[in-house]
Amino acid sequence: MKIGIVLYPTFGGSGVVATELGLELASRGHQVHFISYNQPARIDFNQNVTFHEVIVPDYPLFDFAPYETALTGKIVDVALYEDLDVLHAHYAIPHATCAYLAKQILAAKGKHLPFITTLHGTDITLVGKEPSYAPSVIFAIENSDAVTAVSDSLRRDTIDNFGVKKEIEVIHNFINPALYKYSPDKCIRDFTAPAGEKIMMHISNFRPVKRIPDVINVFAGIRKEMPVKLVMVGDGPERAAAERLVRELGLQKDVHFYGKIKHTSEILPCADLFILPSDSESFGLSGLEALAAGIPVISTDTGGTPEVQIHGKTGYLSKPGDVEGMIRNSLDIFSSFEKLSRFKYDAEKRADDFTAEKIIPQYEALYKKVVGK
Repeated sequence: MKIGIVLYPTFGGSGVVATELGLELASRGHQVHFISYNQPARIDFNQNVTFHEVIVPDYPLFDFAPYETALTGKIVDVALYEDLDVLHAHYAIPHATCAYLAKQILAAKGKHLPFITTLHGTDITLVGKEPSYAPSVIFAIENSDAVTAVSDSLRRDTIDNFGVKKEIEVIHNFINPALYKYSPDKCIRDFTAPAGEKIMMHISNFRPVKRIPDVINVFAGIRKEMPVKLVMVGDGPERAAAERLVRELGLQKDVHFYGKIKHTSEILPCADLFILPSDSESFGLSGLEALAAGIPVISTDTGGTPEVQIHGKTGYLSKPGDVEGMIRNSLDIFSSFEKLSRFKYDAEKRADDFTAEKIIPQYEALYKKVVGK
């Protein structure tokens, strides 16, 4: 099958999921065509993968370049000349609306191109609720040939926030557990925790919703009780403030900011505990990646996270902002070698419920359904 995938080429959840989905589909023999304004961060090319860059012409009339128009034109071009069977739009804004417009243009040219919209989170829970965007979001969802959400929580939020009648199928995010196995030659432990300290880790795009100060304050509380190091992976608007807080608390020698890392699978297995204290997570992909590496997770009980994490088994769930509770839960996991080992084992076993082998066939079945094959 020839599949077009429209995505944001970023390190955030939707871009990573869309890229990994495309690569998995390509490994199964499908022809995959990525469409975006930049090469996706995690893309690996093979004979079944093609990237099509959206070029936005610079014209003095526009204060803001009309990306949506350029994206629609690129979708039409790729669909016609690569003879796409189906288009998969990841993130409602603006990809789903562009997909709908491209479908109408193609219909006028005699080509039918069904499209699927996958909702990832902030396109519904944050950005999509903006009054200026909401009508377009609702229209695009209602007129998609199929709609999926990465968690049941997000499915319910979409219905509650927008009142849409369209059926929304839940297809969870996925991982390849084999990528997250411990490899001594790639591990950061020797230079990050040279005295054998435990390593806590956080990975995100450092936006306010991730509650970065909570990450640092939880770590500071644990640091008072035991030797431990904190590794911060990613970048974003909250990083500078996070670095200032670390300095104010005198933790510079114990906190390491590593910036963006293309393949987090190379660093996650070196951690002992993962912390994800977000106000909201539509799914919590980084938490699932931690489980795949056998790393217990301290997280909040919001959004789709409870659909992945099992309280008291793969880690602990707390209310957003409950720093003291997260400190207690972390210290409990670290209280003995036996307890930490049990949490690590259960975390790895839980990740087996979200493997590519279990999730990708759900997308393939949906593609066949909308294409009619």
